[in-house]
Amino acid sequence: MKAVLRTTDPTQLAFAKALLTGEDITCFEMDVHMSVLEGSIGVLPRRLMVADADHQDAAEILRDNGVDGVVD
Repeated sequence: MKAVLRTTDPTQLAFAKALLTGEDITCFEMDVHMSVLEGSIGVLPRRLMVADADHQDAAEILRDNGVDGVVD
């Protein structure tokens, strides 16, 4: 799996997951429970992971829809 998105914005993560799911690309959110370590202030970014084979398509979909934080 590869990270396709890294952000601290939960709304952007939800939007990105909806876009990828709509295109039949399976994604998985990582670092969700890091708030325990950071004190719930939202400074540690969460990562959205996709399969290696889907990374290029997923990155293109997110960029085309104006999502910031796309990882190459």
